[in-house]
Amino acid sequence: MSTPRTLLSRIPAAVVVTAAAALLFAITMGLRSAFGLFVSPLNSATGLGIAAISFALAVSQLVGGAAHPAAGLLAERYGAIRVVALGGVLLAVATALIPHAGTTAELVLVLALGAAAGAAAGSNGILLGIVHRHVAESRRGLASGIVGAGGSAGQMVMAPAAQALLAVAGWVSALWALALVALAIVPVALGLAARSDRSAQPAPAAPKVRADLRGDLRAALTSPLYWGVTAAFFVCGFHVSFLLAHLPGVIELCGLPPRVAGAWLGIVGLCNIVGSVAVGFVIRRVAMTRTLAALYAARAAGIALFVVAPKSEAVLMAFAVWMGVTYMATLPPTVGLIGQAYGTGRLASLFGITMFVHQIGSFLGVWLGGIAFEATGGYDALWWADVGLALVAAAICLAIREPAPIAAAPVTVATAAPPGRWIGALGELTAAAALRARRSWRRLGPVRVTIPAAARVA
Repeated sequence: MSTPRTLLSRIPAAVVVTAAAALLFAITMGLRSAFGLFVSPLNSATGLGIAAISFALAVSQLVGGAAHPAAGLLAERYGAIRVVALGGVLLAVATALIPHAGTTAELVLVLALGAAAGAAAGSNGILLGIVHRHVAESRRGLASGIVGAGGSAGQMVMAPAAQALLAVAGWVSALWALALVALAIVPVALGLAARSDRSAQPAPAAPKVRADLRGDLRAALTSPLYWGVTAAFFVCGFHVSFLLAHLPGVIELCGLPPRVAGAWLGIVGLCNIVGSVAVGFVIRRVAMTRTLAALYAARAAGIALFVVAPKSEAVLMAFAVWMGVTYMATLPPTVGLIGQAYGTGRLASLFGITMFVHQIGSFLGVWLGGIAFEATGGYDALWWADVGLALVAAAICLAIREPAPIAAAPVTVATAAPPGRWIGALGELTAAAALRARRSWRRLGPVRVTIPAAARVA
């Protein structure tokens, strides 16, 4: 009889790692997206004010952004499993401590700890860096889309669930339940340790590849291409975080019931699954720069239409569908451009820096949203600023020249059964992770895997 570990070893490494990364992203993104639902209850319980809570949230976005490149460097030095698992534990602790933060300073510290932990546990750079090393270049866009869709699935499930817990058990109990969910990161992180087995055949020789990783980093940080993609991602951070933090408040201003906020976030997550996976296919046929430009232009159009439309439940749901399709669809082409230009060796570090800039945009979107609300009683100024920034991002992407791909390093991959037989792979992964959890922590070394150009996600 096959054990879960034996079954897991027969699943392609690319499938295991992609599934684990998608599940990790689902947990961290689900937790992040649900917190906007707690702003009003937290304000009622503490009396801190929307501006003060928005400032604490904004600082957490900035700290999380700074933690991304640091987490990438730590993962390269000590191994992704250790960094992700430790991040999961700290994220659970920080989430459980939120109800005990009675002052602005305490809330800033707790949310900052949670943001840093979340950056370690669900860093795009770490997760996609590992996925890209296991996946053939032709399938990397699709794999990135699947990981992004995992984050959307987490939002689709956790936001309505958190809203239901708020209504039934109260906001404190709901936060404690989310803290327990965060602990699931620890066993799931073991799926990132997929290795090739002894039956693998050596891959054919590949073209000479760039080996100077320090040179890659220096070349990127002086490249207009890198900073153009990063500047556009700043805009993504601005409006995504603004929506997550303040859309529940917008819905409350419209006089609609609280359940609409949970449903809105859930629909965004559902539609983004479609958008993230679809864009993974699109960038295999359409230039990634043009795809990004179209996504940012679509966001600008959607926000402008929403601002001028009458605010009804039907309009809000239509807006959720529109924004959901583009919500995280910018991730695969952004990561793809960086990886295509500079290789996968430094993807964790380079995308960590890009995420830091993204989080600067998040800081401004969340903080300025709170200031605008207390100053004017609404968010119109931020909506129109968002439209302008999205149009600028679209123009920047059109001006970027698509880079030529860098050849991937040669590696070996495990022989595996046909992927169609592994519909239950995720369940077997969970069972195998429980067995792996018994191993000594010292045996979880850095993940150093190389993959041939012939490898495939499925």
